[in-house]
Amino acid sequence: MPEDRRGRHETPNERADRRWTELLQEVRVAQTGAQILFGFLLSVVFMPRFATLDTFERGLYVVTVVLGALATGALIAPVAYHRLLAGRRLKPQLVDATARVVTLGVVLLALTVGSALLMLLHLATGGSPFAWLIVAVVMAWFALWWLLLPWLLLHRNGNGSNGDDHGDGER
Repeated sequence: MPEDRRGRHETPNERADRRWTELLQEVRVAQTGAQILFGFLLSVVFMPRFATLDTFERGLYVVTVVLGALATGALIAPVAYHRLLAGRRLKPQLVDATARVVTLGVVLLALTVGSALLMLLHLATGGSPFAWLIVAVVMAWFALWWLLLPWLLLHRNGNGSNGDDHGDGER
């Protein structure tokens, strides 16, 4: 096996510590965006224009706020996991569990952005079908860059089905 494919020589605890640090760095980026978007969404209901929204627009707003709350909660979950599990010698399990909830949080964040974009474009275009088309293109762009290309890279390098379910593709 080539040198660059062998991975690191780490103990399970060293690997868990490294993965935890990497996960926290990733969460900091996503969490900040989610919190800013969610804070903005919470303020919308207090704007004078909110009273003029029709039933569809209000429903879309509610869906968007709920998605934002779920995304924010999922992206903050690593704090709660760590508080509850710290010092119990469960770092590998902690990392695996939080990696899954952060993945869910990123998916929820993408859905929140798509829903917020639809709300904004629906209002800006007077309900034009082009709003839906633009949102579909943006969501496809997210799927391409956030899911498809990483998946292709993973499978191109033979890491797609090796049983390494740790999210970093290293052995």
